[in-house]
Amino acid sequence: MTLVARTRRLDADVDLLDVAGDDGFVFEKGRAGLAGRGRALVLDWPAGDPAAAARAAAQGLAAIERDDPVAVPGTGPVAFAALPFVPGGPAALVVPELVVGRAEDGTRWVTTVTEDGAEHGADQDPPLAAPRTAGPQPTRYTVATDRPPEAWCDLVGRATKAMVAGAFAKVVLARQVDVTADRPLDRRAVLDRLRAAYPGCHLVAVGGFVAASPELLVSVTGDVVRSHPMAGTAPRGGDPTTDQRLAASLLASAKDHHEHQLTIDMVQDTLLGWCSYVDYEAEPSVVAVANVQHLATLVEGRLSHPAPSVLDLVAALHPTPAVAGWPRDDAVAWIGAHEGIDRGRYAGTAGWVDAAGNGTWAVSVRCAELDGPHARLWAGNGIVADSDPDTELAETRAKLQALLSVLVRP
Repeated sequence: MTLVARTRRLDADVDLLDVAGDDGFVFEKGRAGLAGRGRALVLDWPAGDPAAAARAAAQGLAAIERDDPVAVPGTGPVAFAALPFVPGGPAALVVPELVVGRAEDGTRWVTTVTEDGAEHGADQDPPLAAPRTAGPQPTRYTVATDRPPEAWCDLVGRATKAMVAGAFAKVVLARQVDVTADRPLDRRAVLDRLRAAYPGCHLVAVGGFVAASPELLVSVTGDVVRSHPMAGTAPRGGDPTTDQRLAASLLASAKDHHEHQLTIDMVQDTLLGWCSYVDYEAEPSVVAVANVQHLATLVEGRLSHPAPSVLDLVAALHPTPAVAGWPRDDAVAWIGAHEGIDRGRYAGTAGWVDAAGNGTWAVSVRCAELDGPHARLWAGNGIVADSDPDTELAETRAKLQALLSVLVRP
C-alpha cells in the first residue's frame, strides 16, 4: 500500500477542536497548532530502545509520498503521539487521515492521507469539523487519592534520606487522583475549559489523554532547536502583590535554583551532541499559569547537518530531571521501586512530527486520562535532600487543582 499526503491551503479559519472531534488529535498553543482525526497509518514505538524507535518512526513517515505546495513545518504527513513516562515504554504514533494546521503567521492548510489513487484528496474540500456525540453533562462526582496524604509525605521523607545517603541528587514523586462522574466526561468540554483557563499552555489531546502543559520538551523548526525546561514552583493566590512576593521568593530560592539548574544542564548537554551551538538564558524567568508559577529558562541551538528529526531529540531528552530526577537512571529506578503507582502517560511527552523532522513536543504534566465517566490525574514535585514533606504536599495540591477545576463542574 502506497500512501499519499496531499496538502492544500485553507482560506477560512477553523477551530482545531472541531477538527479533532470526540477522539482525534490536538496540539495547540495560542492560535497556532495542528489537529487531526482518523488513522491512515500507525507507527509503532516499540519498547526497549527509544533511539531505534525514533529512527523507525521517522522512516515510516518519510515513506509517505507528498503533494505539498504549502511546504511549511506541519504540512505533508504528520504523526501524533503521547509517549509514556517509562523510558523505552511501548507506544504508537498515529498519522491521521485528515490534519488541519494553523501557523503563527496565520497560514492555514489541510492535509489528507489516502492510498495512492483514492478519489478523496485534500483538494476536494473534505468536511473539516467532526460530528459531536456528547450527551448530558455530569452532575455528581467522587474524588479519591491513591493513598492518604501522610503516606505520601512519608514517601518524601524516605526519598530525602536516600539523597542524604548519596543515592541521587533529585527525584520527582507523583500523587494520583481518581475522579468518577455519574455520566461520561465530555472530552471536548474539558478541552474547552483547559484552553480558557490556561491560554499560554500547550493544549494536547491524544484519544483519552488530555493536557494543558506549560513546558516545552523540544521543538525543531528547520535547523533551529528549542527547549523551555521548568523546575521549581510557587503558588499563586490571585492577589498581584502576593503573587509578586511569591515569585521573588522563588527567584531567590537556592533549593529551587538547584533543582532548576539540574534540568537546564541535562538539556544543554544532551542537545550539544546534535548542535553546532547551544545556549540558554543567563537567568531564569517566572512563568505564571492560573494557579502556580514556575522557574523557566529558554534553551536554543542550531542543529548540525544533517539535522536530526525531532523524534531523535525526544528519545534523547525524555524524561528530563524535571519529571524524573537526577541522575536519571537512578531516579527512575527509585520511582519504580517506591512510588507505587502506574504513571502511564503522565510525565511522558506528547506532540507531533512531520516527514521533514520538524515538530513540537511538550512535557506531559497538568494532564488526565479520560475513560467514560472516569478520569485519572497526577501531580508531581521535584524532591531534593532538604525538601519539606508538608510543603511538597501543598504544592501537589495546587498542581492537581489545575485539572480538578475543569473536570469537576457541579
